[in-house]
Amino acid sequence: MAKNIKFDQRLQDIPDNIWSIITQIDQLQGQWIAGAKLSPQVLGRLKRSVLITSTGASTRIEGAKLSDEDIEKMMKGISIQKFTDRDRQEVKGYYELLENVFNSWKTLRFNEGAIKHFHGELLKYVSKDQRHRGDYKKQENKVHMVNEAGESVGILFDTTPAYLTPKEMQELIEWTDEALVEKKYHTLLVVANFIVEFLKIHPFQDGNGRVSRVLTNLLLIKEGYEYMPYVSHEKLVEDNKPDYYIALRKSQKTIGSKNEDITQWLEFIFTIFLKQSKMAVDLLSKENVEKLLTPKQMAVWKYLLKIDEAATPMEIAKKTKVAQPTVRQSLDKLMRLKKIERIGQGRSTGYRKL
Repeated sequence: MAKNIKFDQRLQDIPDNIWSIITQIDQLQGQWIAGAKLSPQVLGRLKRSVLITSTGASTRIEGAKLSDEDIEKMMKGISIQKFTDRDRQEVKGYYELLENVFNSWKTLRFNEGAIKHFHGELLKYVSKDQRHRGDYKKQENKVHMVNEAGESVGILFDTTPAYLTPKEMQELIEWTDEALVEKKYHTLLVVANFIVEFLKIHPFQDGNGRVSRVLTNLLLIKEGYEYMPYVSHEKLVEDNKPDYYIALRKSQKTIGSKNEDITQWLEFIFTIFLKQSKMAVDLLSKENVEKLLTPKQMAVWKYLLKIDEAATPMEIAKKTKVAQPTVRQSLDKLMRLKKIERIGQGRSTGYRKL
């Protein structure tokens, strides 16, 4: 085992409530493995939907403004003029990197070279990041909280100095790799510790949060949590962004002190993983793709199930009392899930169940 006493000490005396969440996640993982009967077609549709959802969520956490609908259009080659080049570049890089992880995880390795390569792939379309993509930071950076407008609303915590970053990253990666192999600690504890420490180091000039979420997917898939491509953990983080920031801030502030305590981070991220695993098992048990829908999306879907003819977004909005922009996003999601079809063009465009 690579010697790093601080990581070993950090994972001692895990509270009972954390172990309770871990136990529930593992029980659900077992149900997924035992009941994996979804057809390849359904799994393929789910994966394509999650690629859109995860890309949108992960980039919006960092301040991008593209909706899931915008991202789907962009990936189909439809020009989106209302957003900056940087938003489009960051989305394209994340989508393609995550798609590679979902499709090739069995052959992808977890090591320093791979992490740098991921960073390079993430930012390969972002012209402003050309100088530092795929390489550790050369100057200091700080972690900012970002609001919905993409503006910094405060500094979360200071990060590892640039000159110490290579050493600390090497130690973290070696410890994590060996801890996963030796099974000295539960896999989820090792992965959660890696992510909180990675974000504390903040090894790259930009893109650290996005890289951390891609690595979360990779590590957990490789460790047997193979439902990761079918339910977006990024979306669950986005939906709980204030709690994400609070848990990171409170845990990060203790790192390097005599009494390190990352339990708030563990509780947050494991609660996200638990919800994700519950959603995955729900999908499996009934091939129930609708479980991915929000209540408003479900209202749109249930209305379309009740009628035989096509309905316009305006008609659906009136009948369901759901705002038209939300109706349109719901229709786009149902289209991605192959639940409905589009009829006609322009103002007369209607939608009906398949």
